[in-house]
Order: sequence, then C-alpha cells, then structure tokens
Amino acid sequence: MPALPPTFGAVVLTGGTGVRMGGADKAAVAFRGRTLLDHALAATVEANEVVVVGPPTAGVRTVREEPAGGGPAAGLLAGRDALSSEGVAPEWLVALAVDMPMVTPATVRRLLVAADGHDGAVLVDAEGHRQLCVALRTSRLDDVRPADARGLGFFRLLAGLDLAPVVAQGAEASDLDTWADVEALESPDRT
Repeated sequence: MPALPPTFGAVVLTGGTGVRMGGADKAAVAFRGRTLLDHALAATVEANEVVVVGPPTAGVRTVREEPAGGGPAAGLLAGRDALSSEGVAPEWLVALAVDMPMVTPATVRRLLVAADGHDGAVLVDAEGHRQLCVALRTSRLDDVRPADARGLGFFRLLAGLDLAPVVAQGAEASDLDTWADVEALESPDRT
C-alpha cells in the first residue's frame, strides 16, 4: 500500500451563498454540537497548513477568491495560492466543502493514499457521484489552471485530471444543502 505524503495542505471552501438554507452562513451552522467549520477543520487536522476560503472567520486563516462569490473553482485556486511553506506550495492539497461534516481524517488519508500514481483522488458516493472532497497533486492543478476561474464549475476545472475514485464509507459523502439535510443527518443512526 502506498504511503501518505509527508506533507499536504488543506483548503476548506466556505464561500457558498447558502441559498437553500435561507442565506445561512454554512460554516456557522451547528451540527452535532459543533459548527460545520469545526467539523471541516477536524477532518483536515493532519494537514501541515489549512486555509479557509470564504468570509473572514475569527481564529482561522482565511482568504477570499477574487471577486468574492466567484464559485468553488475560484475558491480552490485562491486557497491553493495561499498555501505555502516558506514560499513553496505543498506537493499535495486536500480540498473540502464545509458542508460535509462526516468527512474525517481517515477519509482524508484514504484520498491521499488513493491519489498515489494519479493526479489526485475524489470521494464518490455509492452511485459514483463525485463529491467536493478531493486530494490533488498541486503541480497538476497548476497545469489545468485557467486565466480566469470565475463561475467555472469545480469539476469542470478538474476535468483534465486523472482522479482516482474513493468510495465513501457510511455517510461521509453526505453534504448539507438544506435544513432538511441537517435534520436527516442529525439522526443518531447516520454515521
């Protein structure tokens, strides 16, 4: 089995509008006693560096895509640019949408292991639908970077990359787009 890379950075995307939640700040939504942002930060705890892309949040390093509201692809690239260790980007980065609270450090490790020999890896649900939870070789992301990513779909940006699928375990592919999603996932039998 391939080893985990010695270092990786993480990008947590929080800049969505939360329209289906009445405009709620998803990062601040409570889920099982913690905010969604707290869940995302816990999932990425093994990263050497974490940057949150979205509105400024106390206690965490945040950046904004230009212009703000440019979409998840623009957010990913803004986060990638902010990741650096003495001016050098990490070889690998993990990107995670803030509304996926069932993603854990084990999920991140499985993505990074599966990415070995590929451009990256993507979490997929039981039906094979890709989720906004990926591990990417930073240099390959740079290779497909457009001049302007505003409004570009996340997976359209990554269309030219070889992403190994990683099938979600349990409910880890769940994303919380509506208040009904939060209520359904709060059920103790969903793990």
